[in-house]
Amino acid sequence: MPHPRRFPWLLFAFLPALPVHSAPPTKEVTLPGLRQPVEILRDRWGVPHIYAANTADLFFAQGYIAAADRLFQLDVWRRTGTGKLSEVLGPSALARDRIARLVRYRGDWNQEWKSYSPDAKQIASSFAGGINAYIRALHGKRPPEFEWLNFDPGLWAPEDVTARVAGLLMTGNALSEVSRTLDFVRLGPAAMERLFPPDPPVALELPQGLDLSDVTVAIMKDYTAAIGSVRFPGEQGSNNWVVDGTLSVTGKPILANDPHRPVQLPSLRKTVHLVAPGWDVIGAGEPALPGVALGHNENIAFGFTIVGIDQQDLYVEKLNPANPDEYRYRGEWRKLTVEHASIAVRGASPRMVDLKYTLHGPVIYEDDARHRAYALKWVGEQAGGAGYLAALSLARAANWSQFKSAVSAYKVPSENLVYADKQGNIGWIAAGLAPVRGWSGLFPVPGDTGAYEWSRYLTVDEHPIEFNPPRHFIATANHKILPPHYNHVLSYYWAAPTRYERIAEVLSSGRKFDLADFARLQQDAVSLPARRFVEFLKTWKTEPNSEAARIRQQFLAWDCNLSAGSSLALIYEFWLSKLQPKLLQSIRGAHVEPAILQRELAASPNSGRILSESLNEALAAIRAQLGNDPSRWTWGSVHQIRFQHPSGNRKWDLPAVARSGDAYTVNATSGANFQQTNGASYRQIIDVSNWDRSIMTNVPGEVAIPGDKHYADLVDGWAAGRYHPMPFSRQAVEAAAGERILLKP
Repeated sequence: MPHPRRFPWLLFAFLPALPVHSAPPTKEVTLPGLRQPVEILRDRWGVPHIYAANTADLFFAQGYIAAADRLFQLDVWRRTGTGKLSEVLGPSALARDRIARLVRYRGDWNQEWKSYSPDAKQIASSFAGGINAYIRALHGKRPPEFEWLNFDPGLWAPEDVTARVAGLLMTGNALSEVSRTLDFVRLGPAAMERLFPPDPPVALELPQGLDLSDVTVAIMKDYTAAIGSVRFPGEQGSNNWVVDGTLSVTGKPILANDPHRPVQLPSLRKTVHLVAPGWDVIGAGEPALPGVALGHNENIAFGFTIVGIDQQDLYVEKLNPANPDEYRYRGEWRKLTVEHASIAVRGASPRMVDLKYTLHGPVIYEDDARHRAYALKWVGEQAGGAGYLAALSLARAANWSQFKSAVSAYKVPSENLVYADKQGNIGWIAAGLAPVRGWSGLFPVPGDTGAYEWSRYLTVDEHPIEFNPPRHFIATANHKILPPHYNHVLSYYWAAPTRYERIAEVLSSGRKFDLADFARLQQDAVSLPARRFVEFLKTWKTEPNSEAARIRQQFLAWDCNLSAGSSLALIYEFWLSKLQPKLLQSIRGAHVEPAILQRELAASPNSGRILSESLNEALAAIRAQLGNDPSRWTWGSVHQIRFQHPSGNRKWDLPAVARSGDAYTVNATSGANFQQTNGASYRQIIDVSNWDRSIMTNVPGEVAIPGDKHYADLVDGWAAGRYHPMPFSRQAVEAAAGERILLKP
């Protein structure tokens, strides 16, 4: 067997090699709308590799195969984005349909399309045409999910791919503004700055003219519904890093990326390989969008994590008590822009809704009693504001200059885009439309004064950028990425730096890395907060021969690895959950980061008593859940992920999977009540020295049809930290082919 150091993916692939085997039989499909034949080779892990003679056919075929593999997911995505969920869910979806229609793009469509790429409209039209071709080829036969829920898939329009609702979830500062205001009222500024400190530091000052009584939890109710997961009635963070050749065994860069979003069934992402004149790119994107959002082409590799630029503001507009269709602005009453929309509703008559706008943006909530309207100003209203579509240009960049030029059009969401190329260069740009304000943006602002208006957006050269840094690596993990002395404001709140610090700790070790090393690092569950907690326990005085003394000694010898099989990881997590309410009784519902919690513990004169009481409560909770036998006490017995089908048909669910890590480990497995709901469903590790040696995984599988062999074939490998090859050359794709489809005009 080849030495694993030379071919490290052999350690992680599902199969030990890629032997040449007999070609699979060809399935031929005739599709009206194609110009020339298209060949699709699906590899043994379910990834389609599409070979077309022109761009139009390439994306027609991508739309077709996306629909063949994920039609139910695509249909729900389209309905969610265009405000048509009520057609299948009934009146319960009216609120989210209204929000989706409110935030649709309303500007110049020529400008909208050109902002993504010169051929974006053609690509979107072809992609939608391919989806529709698959739907029409069904001749009214319903796939299993549609049969179960008793509705038919709808046809697509090219504009559907520009839906803005997905962008709301990833630019959600308006939610934070409301919750921060409510916390400000409840806790006061001193406690807020102590427990939730802005970074860079800034005084938590309320905007002049803001009436705190105008801000209530009701404001964001419909907005929150609009960005939530769609569930049908029934039985019901990210890391990336790149090293240059001085830190790799190959002498060329290696790029690793595992974007964190909800881990769900089916997978949020779909892998595809697109080959045509001007195109040769493989990687993943959202299945309802054309192109590839992260991956590599013949010349460069690219990946992303969320930056968290503040891309939203909530404006409190004063309505005219004598005429609720007017709002106050700079001393005069202005007319609201009002559009009337009819929403089809399953099981009921169509509902008419009013879509209202002020000069600041769509009105997401009205308080008739207080004569207030709440308008959302956000970057998604700009041309080019649909999430990820700017990757149509990124994916064709051949060098850093072209990549940087493409990034200038990358508006939503804000992303840490990392880069590597065959010449050995590495780079990073904190991309995304960044408004310039004259205030902090931390609270809602009064809309009537005109004193709180955005002045401009930063240019791409004003964003944080690195190219071939002397440290020889770049890493981001949603942490504060502002360079020293950076003089622009992007945000004041970031993810805790612990994931980045652990990645940097490993990458700064002075050794050279291969793919296997990076696979281990993506799966790393060493907790830096746990290390700091153990350090604090060194000062804790316990009763001799007590249970607390025994557990303390075990913790002092612990490696702080939150592995699924660890009993100390279980005790640590339960212990921390009992500490916060004892230390911070005024905090209800808000999560305080471990670093802040431990700082509060160290400052408490009763820290010893609090540690003892919280440990006792943690042990009691563990015993109540797992019994008295410590051999059954493992983190994975509680910390699990459940793949539930959104249709509500529990027969299509998958068994729960034990998980390592938590929200603060590189293998980020966050979620409420110790359950993982977010993290990395898609992972890639790209070897720039030889694209065919790159590896990946995408849980639970590439195909979303219940019963298909690729429905859940990647779950076990994903759970065990295994990867599969990411074949790129035609030779490697042929060797890995498990299915061949010929699409004919």
